[in-house]
Amino acid sequence: MFKIYLPGILAMSIIVVSSNILVQFLYGNWLTYGAFTYPLAFLVTDIMNRVYGPAVARRIVFVGFLIGVVCSMIGTQVMIELDKDFYAPAVTFRIAIASGSGFLLAQLLDIFIFTKLKDRSWWHAPFVSSLLGGALDTSIFFAVSFSLIFVALIGADHNTDFMNQMVPILGVGAEASLWISLAIADYLVKLSLALLCLIPFRFLVAQLMIKKL
Repeated sequence: MFKIYLPGILAMSIIVVSSNILVQFLYGNWLTYGAFTYPLAFLVTDIMNRVYGPAVARRIVFVGFLIGVVCSMIGTQVMIELDKDFYAPAVTFRIAIASGSGFLLAQLLDIFIFTKLKDRSWWHAPFVSSLLGGALDTSIFFAVSFSLIFVALIGADHNTDFMNQMVPILGVGAEASLWISLAIADYLVKLSLALLCLIPFRFLVAQLMIKKL
C-alpha cells in the first residue's frame, strides 16, 4: 500500500519545500520564483486522484499540508534584515495562516471538482479543478496575508503598509493595493500552468495506469 503513496508523497514534498524556499526570491516586479513551482501541486493531486481515487489524493494533500506547516513554523523563527537594524521573520504569522489554509482548502476543492468531472473528456477534470482550485488558493493567500480587512482579526505586520500602497494594476491599470497586482499575476501563472500541465498529466496517468494493471 505504501508504494501507492510514495511517488505522490515525494513529489508533493519536493514541490511544497521548494516553493517555500523559492517564494523568498523575486522574479520581475509581480512574481516570485515560487509561483512557478507551487501550482505543480495541483498536477500531483490530479494524477493521484485519476489513478488511485480521491481518498488517496486527499491523503497526499494532508501530507503536503503538514510539510507546509512545518516549513512555515521554521520560517517564523528565521529572522531576516529588511532595513538597517530592522529584522523580521522570514514568514509572518499572517502568511503562515494564509499559506496553510489556502493550500488545504484549494487542494480539497480541486479533488472535489475533479471527482465530479472525471467521467467527462480527459482534460475537463484536471483543467477545471486546477483553474478553480488555483483561484481559491490565490484569493485566500493574498487576502489573508495582506488585506486590511483581516487586520482586526489577525493583526498587522511589517508587510501590511507596503502591500497596501496604491499602484497601477500590473503597472498599467487603475490604481489598487500592491497585493492585488501580485495576486492577479500569480493567478495568471496558475492559469498558464493549468494548461501546460495537461501534457504531463496525460502522459503520467497513462504510464501509471499501465503499472497499476
